[in-house]
Amino acid sequence: MRVGTWNLEGRWSPAHRALLEGGRCDAWLLTEVPAGLDLGRGRLVASAGMGALGGRTWAAVWSAGEAVPVASPHPAAALAVFGDLLLCSCVLPWRGAGRHWPGDGDTAARTCAAIDAITPVLAAHDGPLVWGGDWNHALAGPETAGSLAGRAAIDAAAVRLGLRVATAGLPHRLGGRQRAIDHVAVPVAARVRLARRIPAARLSDHDAYVVDVGSSRPAHRSIER
Repeated sequence: MRVGTWNLEGRWSPAHRALLEGGRCDAWLLTEVPAGLDLGRGRLVASAGMGALGGRTWAAVWSAGEAVPVASPHPAAALAVFGDLLLCSCVLPWRGAGRHWPGDGDTAARTCAAIDAITPVLAAHDGPLVWGGDWNHALAGPETAGSLAGRAAIDAAAVRLGLRVATAGLPHRLGGRQRAIDHVAVPVAARVRLARRIPAARLSDHDAYVVDVGSSRPAHRSIER
């Protein structure tokens, strides 16, 4: 199964559609999703709108086949069940989110609060799980978008959920020592065949990331499609 994530920055054009279709994903964990997004097939399950950043939703799950929406525990998260697989796409807080973010506190406190709201629903799912989106935190190297406390909270949540973040070592769009802040986390038992960045210059201020996964051994949270 191939799962991708991309922050669309609220923009949509034939070029955006071509990138998504070219990724050939079974599911996309999208963020800052424009109202006009249409891939002509599949199912899109969206989160709440972004308020002052109107015309877009925080997150959405797109699946190639029929998916069943799951009630979201947080405005910046979208969840859907695709077969027996629970897919969750979310945005986590960034530095300077200010009044745009649906919650109080500094970056670390907001990140921890969002994780505390989202992860119980993920943990309650009796089946495989993939969680991703624009987490606004690098999980290796310098931390320039989020906070180190937020990074620690993400790492701890992944461990509790039996996940590993397949994108943690991939480069940020700006290169250098910076690492990706958009992520896809898959079950620890899953075999990651491919994890790569898809450059999206001039389309968004974020690149896209795709991960191919398959099960290497039986496990409660495994994937094989």
